[in-house]
Amino acid sequence: MFANVGTLGVLPGRRGDLVAHLTGRSDSLAASGCLLYEVGVDDSRPDTVFVMELWTSAQAHRASLDLPEVQASIASARPLLSGEFGGFRFDVVGSPLRD
Repeated sequence: MFANVGTLGVLPGRRGDLVAHLTGRSDSLAASGCLLYEVGVDDSRPDTVFVMELWTSAQAHRASLDLPEVQASIASARPLLSGEFGGFRFDVVGSPLRD
């Protein structure tokens, strides 16, 4: 498995718009190998959105970026973003919640 955890900087006052955009149903993500896609906020950081993604593999994540639906979603979200991004990616090696 592959995890991508990041922060997206949002233009002032547009956090709710980005959250609504990112939480819209996307069956194509699940079909392409996305196991988890969680969007979060922290009121102490009003211009930041947090995203946690878990994928079957790094290759599945990379391939998803070429999907027309994902490309359209990125293009629609771009005007809401400040350009500040952060986070990290890693290969998942285990969990105490599953065998």
